[in-house]
Amino acid sequence: MKKLIFTTIGILIMHLIMQAKDYNIVDFGAVPDGAALNTEQIQAAIDQAHSDGGGRVIIPPGKFVSGSIHIKSNVELHLMNKAELIGSENYLDYEVRRWVGFIMGYEAENIGITGRGIINGQGALIGRIMDSLFYIGEVDSSMYNHKDKRPRAEFRPMLILLSRCKNIVVKDITLKNAACWVQTYDLCRNVTIDNVTVDSDSYWNNDGIDIVDCKNVRITNCDINSSDDGICLKSFSLNDTSRLCDNIYISDCSVRSSASAIKCGTSSYGGFKNVVIERINIKNTYRSAIALECYQTGIMENILIQNITAKNTGNAIFVRLGRKPMDNYLRDSVSEIKNVTIRNVKVTVPFKRPDYDYELRGPALPFFHNIFPSSIVGIPGHPIENVTLENIKITYPGRGNRAFANLPLNRLDDIPEKPGDYPEFSMFGELPAWGFYLRHVDGVNVKNVKIKIKDEDYRPAIVCDDVKNMRVESLKVKGDNKANDIILHKSENVEIID
Repeated sequence: MKKLIFTTIGILIMHLIMQAKDYNIVDFGAVPDGAALNTEQIQAAIDQAHSDGGGRVIIPPGKFVSGSIHIKSNVELHLMNKAELIGSENYLDYEVRRWVGFIMGYEAENIGITGRGIINGQGALIGRIMDSLFYIGEVDSSMYNHKDKRPRAEFRPMLILLSRCKNIVVKDITLKNAACWVQTYDLCRNVTIDNVTVDSDSYWNNDGIDIVDCKNVRITNCDINSSDDGICLKSFSLNDTSRLCDNIYISDCSVRSSASAIKCGTSSYGGFKNVVIERINIKNTYRSAIALECYQTGIMENILIQNITAKNTGNAIFVRLGRKPMDNYLRDSVSEIKNVTIRNVKVTVPFKRPDYDYELRGPALPFFHNIFPSSIVGIPGHPIENVTLENIKITYPGRGNRAFANLPLNRLDDIPEKPGDYPEFSMFGELPAWGFYLRHVDGVNVKNVKIKIKDEDYRPAIVCDDVKNMRVESLKVKGDNKANDIILHKSENVEIID
């Protein structure tokens, strides 16, 4: 019922805005030559529409350059076909708040960003210019990430940055070449993102869609190509469990990423509740197809992920509960992950890196390793609870070679815990299974799961370490002739049914 009501709200918002007056930015002096700076002219059109009680601000065909603009209540920014809104190459044309944005909104309601046009951030150009300015002393050292040798993410403009807004519709637009995260919705309510194309493989930190502590979000029919996480839920709200991602629905999207395709975390202070993700096609993704990560103070519960197809993806499933040491001003608790269902999933993991042909590629690991299995890992005394894996098929390349990297079964206790480390499927180093590695989990239901290796691997298919209350039904392992498909270590109440 929530989804139906919310969809109706989104349609009503756009209907009301479209009945209002149009405000063409050319009538306010904007010049479509791809060179003139039109920030003041576009903002004037937005301000007039807002002052008149609402309306559509029209960006007609042509190339319009601008710095930061602020969308306001009851205003729809509409880009016509062959219209291109281009981000200025001068970082001084952008407004710096908590983050930097191109199209910004704060505490606005009933707003839209729509149309068949393009929003182009010129991210690589902005990054190069900021880098050059740093080296000649015109960019302050505090704005530069000395470790990674590039401008800090928080000083590079996102294409869309909406904070504390409600009743938002973003539809049909194409977002290209961001300098940082492509689009961020922070502490917003009632967000509809539909039929949006993201093509942003131009610079670092190009997350396709970031949802931060929002409620009532619907993301559908989007096509994402990003050099960082594809669709990512985050939670930044410190010491406040009322601020989290809640009632999130994501469906019918395509994702390509040089990080993870679908991700909850890494930032996980408040948490994530009541999330449904379904009918997602993933390809050529460097890290995980599905990554659920909660390692700060947040709670992750009632997560349903289903009908996922991932081809040429570095890792299939990664679920990680951790515990990052917190300062005293944060609530003293451990994160929780419980009630997670992942079903109807088909993944193919390659032997070679899957994002080789893209402009920006995921960073290579500094150690030799065999192909990583899917992993579900909690921490001692704080297990992940109630996980269902159903109707899952994962094909691995095999070729695990004990001469180059080997963690034998008699050394399972040597696998590091790393509760406070940044969560990633490679964080534990070499793992002892080729299919699934489970540790510190209480309540696992495995039904109709098929895992296959194309070539021989010295490791067993599945290793369970400190796993309790597990039921395995109709597990099929192909390409492996070892006597035992599942190795149990310090585990109890495990039922295996053929």
